Amino acid sequence: MAEKPKLTTVLSQSHYAASFEAESEDEVYDPRMEALVKSMLTEIGEDPNREGLRRTPLRVAKAMDFLTSGYALSAEEIIRKAIFEEDVREMVVVREIEFYSMCEHHMLPFFGHAHVGYLPNGRVVGLSKVARVVDVFARRLQVQERLTNQVADALMDHLGAHGVAVVMEASHTCMMMRGVQKQRSTTVSSAMRGAFESDPRTRAEFMAFIKG
Repeated sequence: MAEKPKLTTVLSQSHYAASFEAESEDEVYDPRMEALVKSMLTEIGEDPNREGLRRTPLRVAKAMDFLTSGYALSAEEIIRKAIFEEDVREMVVVREIEFYSMCEHHMLPFFGHAHVGYLPNGRVVGLSKVARVVDVFARRLQVQERLTNQVADALMDHLGAHGVAVVMEASHTCMMMRGVQKQRSTTVSSAMRGAFESDPRTRAEFMAFIKG
């Protein structure tokens, strides 16, 4: 009697949340990505068939799907679904939003905190959505300067605020693990829109908030 063929489970890339489940022995997540990872392991002199690496292509494929999931997300949709009409004129600031991303030059992680403020113009957005907008753009191949501006522009364009301010501080492993190998260096970037750009007092108030 012929041996019964094994069933192969192929998970959709859009369902990256499933990547945290334990892998079955016959699971396949993304055949093309897994083949690429296997080839890379061979190129660096490893044996992709040894015990410790057999499931590595699968795990890398899952991890890459999650780490680049921002390409499939829309900042406009996230903001639009959580806007509320409120007669609020005072500054709203969300500090210490943790984020992680990957630099597009070396595909190595950079990570840190974002501080986001805006001046409402009759509308506010759910606070968690501010953090989600950061994630939309962080979970892509990035440079920190562009990431900072993308967050500011998305909030300014889709919230209709009087102004938006974004400051990001991050550590870049491409500077820590390779190259100049500076372990304690950090990079700070900022993007000011509307009143935060034109009014020094508004900008100074925001900066005082995020330093507190």
